[in-house]
Amino acid sequence: MSPDPGADAVLHQVTAEVVACRACPRLVAWREAVAAAPRAAYAGQTYWARPVPGFGDPAARLMVVGLAPAAHGGNRTGRVFTGDRSGDWLYRAMWRAGFANQPTSVAADDGLRLIDAWVTAAVRCAPPDNKPSPAERDTCNPYLVRELAALAPAVIVVLGSFGYEATWRALRAAGVSLPSPRPRFGHGAEVPTSGPTIVCSYHVSQQNTFTGKLTEAMLDAIFDRARQLSAVPR
Repeated sequence: MSPDPGADAVLHQVTAEVVACRACPRLVAWREAVAAAPRAAYAGQTYWARPVPGFGDPAARLMVVGLAPAAHGGNRTGRVFTGDRSGDWLYRAMWRAGFANQPTSVAADDGLRLIDAWVTAAVRCAPPDNKPSPAERDTCNPYLVRELAALAPAVIVVLGSFGYEATWRALRAAGVSLPSPRPRFGHGAEVPTSGPTIVCSYHVSQQNTFTGKLTEAMLDAIFDRARQLSAVPR
């Protein structure tokens, strides 16, 4: 894959289409219902309550693919992995690895800037119980295909097996040559392709970070390896 010469324009177009999307009735109903009944901590805030687009550097050589926006995170703030504890973990690690200008991500206007990195998700709407369906994943997949084509990243960090599956499907749709049989997902696993190298990480969800299944040292190792593979100096 080689970068789209009009990557910035393509990404802006994808963003516009994502934000306007109402293709999945279950997700539309859920994201809007959550916004209508905010948590007490966010009382009085106006929720984004729309699909959440990708975010970052249009010249990125690293792409990070998560699961979906959190109901009171991205669905509230309008920026992926922003305003929740999963995002706290992710952006701290990216900052330590030199892929972000600051370690915090609390609001869409907080000054966060990604450096040679793009963060996106397999599904763009907050799903009930954080569990999008395979059909919802596949409905969203063309957006991921177009982001991949525009960016042509050297490395993709997938957060969790759901993100791995979505990324695999998007690369296949983009005509990238993939190994067969498909390697199993596992934290730290690396999958070379004819395009980007896939690096697998446990998701930064609280069920992993609170239990110690994923530690900050483990996440740092993932992004240090991503930097090595992307050949971007710090």
